[in-house]
Amino acid sequence: MSQLLSAEDKFDIQQNFRRYMRLKDSHELANDTYKTAKANRIWIAGIILLLFALSSEFFLGAAAGLFGVYFYNLVMSWLDVNSSDESIEELDRWFATKRLKFEGRILYFNNDELLENPLDPFNEASFSTAEE
Repeated sequence: MSQLLSAEDKFDIQQNFRRYMRLKDSHELANDTYKTAKANRIWIAGIILLLFALSSEFFLGAAAGLFGVYFYNLVMSWLDVNSSDESIEELDRWFATKRLKFEGRILYFNNDELLENPLDPFNEASFSTAEE
């Protein structure tokens, strides 16, 4: 017998499914931004400017500015990734209370260990009716 979702939870499941998909997209974007911030080589220019800083305060300020920009971008993108991680974990816990889990972007029941029966929260056949 196939399992069905509660008709009373239909609206919440659909809304949280949409929210989960948006959060997954924003998490991927934030993660890409973080990787780009880490790969940025502006700090190398800062080190080179530090070599010239021995003779000029201008180069010391420019080096500090480059390091500041690098670390600001790194920290801000890291905070975005962590924020989206926390939101996704919160939704994972909510779905777990409904006996559901995500594998990637696909929704399954918790007891579907082989991941054979994906759920479509927008398919009326996935929900029990009030008469049952």
